[in-house]
Amino acid sequence: MSDAGRRVTPLDAPITRIAVVGGGIVGWSAAVALRRRVPGVAVTIVATPPPPDALADRIAQTLPSTIGFHDDLGLSEDDAVLRAGGVWRLGSAFEGWAGDLPAYVHAYGPCGQPFGTASFHHHWLRAARAGTAAPFEAHAPAAMLARAGRMPIPPAGIVAEVQAAVMLDVPRYRAMLEAFARHLGVEVRDGEVATVRRRGDDGFVDALLLTDGTVVSADLFVDASGPRATVRGAIDDVREDWQRWLRCDRLVTADGPPERMTALDQVHATPAGWRWRTPTVDRTSHGLCYAGAFLAEADAQEALATAGATAIAPAVAFRQGTRPEPWAHNCVAVGDAATVIEPLDFTNLHLAHSAIDRIVAMLPGRACHPLEIADYNRQAQAEVGRVRDFVLCHYATAQRSEPFWRDLAALPDSLARTLAAFRERGRLPFFEEETFSRDDWLTVLIGQGTMPRRIDPLIETTDAADSDRAMAAYRAAIGQAVSRCPDLDAYFYSQRKRLGR
Repeated sequence: MSDAGRRVTPLDAPITRIAVVGGGIVGWSAAVALRRRVPGVAVTIVATPPPPDALADRIAQTLPSTIGFHDDLGLSEDDAVLRAGGVWRLGSAFEGWAGDLPAYVHAYGPCGQPFGTASFHHHWLRAARAGTAAPFEAHAPAAMLARAGRMPIPPAGIVAEVQAAVMLDVPRYRAMLEAFARHLGVEVRDGEVATVRRRGDDGFVDALLLTDGTVVSADLFVDASGPRATVRGAIDDVREDWQRWLRCDRLVTADGPPERMTALDQVHATPAGWRWRTPTVDRTSHGLCYAGAFLAEADAQEALATAGATAIAPAVAFRQGTRPEPWAHNCVAVGDAATVIEPLDFTNLHLAHSAIDRIVAMLPGRACHPLEIADYNRQAQAEVGRVRDFVLCHYATAQRSEPFWRDLAALPDSLARTLAAFRERGRLPFFEEETFSRDDWLTVLIGQGTMPRRIDPLIETTDAADSDRAMAAYRAAIGQAVSRCPDLDAYFYSQRKRLGR
């Protein structure tokens, strides 16, 4: 039976065979999650190494959601962090983004606590107008822990809501995922996809012909092959280009000698982009993300060498954008096959993990009904669009004068609405599928010197002196809690020693 040319499986039989294409950490994450979390499904992975421009497979910094992804797989922190060579991170310090304003920390957790009838940030904004406010980040336990180089251990009291992320050792992490996948029974196929064979009646992917002459058949194909999207790209190549807003299109990465570990990355704005520096266990990770139209590769590499990098890789070119429909027929793109975005705020692996979670939660029948696929794509685009907005917010509110930073194109409507609402009265509109919380947005906006024209009138129900006393008491409580938390170095090595027993 057919429905407008679409093959309909009787009673829409369940998907029983899934093929994943891509042998980087995105592909292995998908293989493990689908095998582990979808009962009865057989998973095959075509473990082709990822190309150099597959950013989600290369960027080592992650968001706290990675810990939740591991929890769902049954991977402990001992397995996914310590044994895989990773280390914890709590946030990033942004320097040079807002003229003469001091660096600010965007860390993972709440900032301030509500009291009275208004949100915390309105109390702070009133104090800032009066010139009596302490730095906004001083009210964020995660930021103060990161500044002090301490871990939120035990996770109780005022530091209970601090969220740790992970700085991965990518090769060791990939090896850990591969070993776990093999343990779970994932079938591993080496080689590369030579031909994507599609069915003539409905356009579904029927099978993959590999370069060694073998064939991989499945009900569903997950494309984690990188920006060229080997499988999903055989259906169509429709992309939404973000280059008019996000100008960076080159990335140089490097390693340097080890420095004292810290849970805080350094993210410096530069004349043609931005640069990071992240000390880890046995090295210091460096990276420079920039626009090739404003900086030559040799100058980018020299900038990293000046910052202390020694092993510097060639520049990788990329073009930022997304597929409006990452899922088409029986093929879904994840990682860079779906969305290419610069690693500012380190969302690359988060978006891949979120897509994998969504596949598991919304897995359709073998017929892949268009209504179910459309809902997946709607949710995916809502999430990706707001991540783009958050990254773009850094550029839209930056205070720098170099040509790279000037004359941005008109902002996407969603970000323009966010900025307009905040600049008018300090409010933030609600959007579905937000990755970053209201406190994340406030930290960036206030940190970069964006202030509202008016204060919320609800704040007048609380006396300013009472607000100041409450904020000071909260800062003192944070300070006491931070002083009782262990140093990152000491905690890390105590955990490593525990595993070595």
